[in-house]
Amino acid sequence: MMRTVGVIGLGDMGLGIARNLVESGFPTVGFDIRQERMGLLEAAGGLPARSCSEVGRRSDAVFVMVLNGDQAREALLGSEGAVAGMAAGSTVIVTATLFPREVRDLEKPLAARGIDLVDSPVSGGKAGADDGSLTLMTAARPEIFEANREVLEAISGKLFHVGEEAGQGQTVKAALQVLIGCTFAGTFEALVLGAKAGVQGKTLFDVIRASSVDSPLFETCARNVLDRHFDRTGSHIRTMRKDLGIATRLGGETGVLMLATTAARAMFDAGFASYPDGDNWVVAKFLEEASDTRVEW
Repeated sequence: MMRTVGVIGLGDMGLGIARNLVESGFPTVGFDIRQERMGLLEAAGGLPARSCSEVGRRSDAVFVMVLNGDQAREALLGSEGAVAGMAAGSTVIVTATLFPREVRDLEKPLAARGIDLVDSPVSGGKAGADDGSLTLMTAARPEIFEANREVLEAISGKLFHVGEEAGQGQTVKAALQVLIGCTFAGTFEALVLGAKAGVQGKTLFDVIRASSVDSPLFETCARNVLDRHFDRTGSHIRTMRKDLGIATRLGGETGVLMLATTAARAMFDAGFASYPDGDNWVVAKFLEEASDTRVEW
């Protein structure tokens, strides 16, 4: 019999995950505090629930795709949390990006109820969630990883088993976000510098694409700036700002200097302060305004 899977948090990422679970044949129960997201789940073939607790009661495995550690803890262990209704032998899969210790702190209360924990943050954004091509950085004991492989593969294009301990998945995600965030920051500065000095955006774009630093990441970033697509691209600045904060906090906890990441986080802080509803690319818009220039094709 196919396992019933729950999804708590039906934002851009969570809804895409739920849709792919449905398309893979898993009965899928979901909850979000926004009623319109529940309607979208139902339209996709999912089963709306009235609370996180109901999701837990009706599911064999529960994905948690919320914004931060406080939300994850409330969704699982709060007064209407999923864990209270979950049976022994079921699984919580944390796909949200959290601070590593926040995931580790969930382990003991879940284990006390016989519930397994899978630490599996994702990369790939809304597009990856929508088409089931997310990269998963999964930490769990081997037997738990294998028991949940089919569910994880339903939402992913690349599935990595990065460790056995809770928090290791989040650590890998933090390291990845360091590189992504710093690449974005460097791209924004390069484009604005060129524009201010009188170089056409297309010239910079073509030259960089022909160089050793070309990547899909650069191309996506540069195209969004040059095309003036500053919102509704599925890459909200709030998320990157949070992730870089996790990375710098982890650096402080482990004694690692995070000089470039700290600078990138400051840029995202400034962009967020000016355009709190925008996507990552508004950092370039902030730099344009500070430099009295405009990046154009």
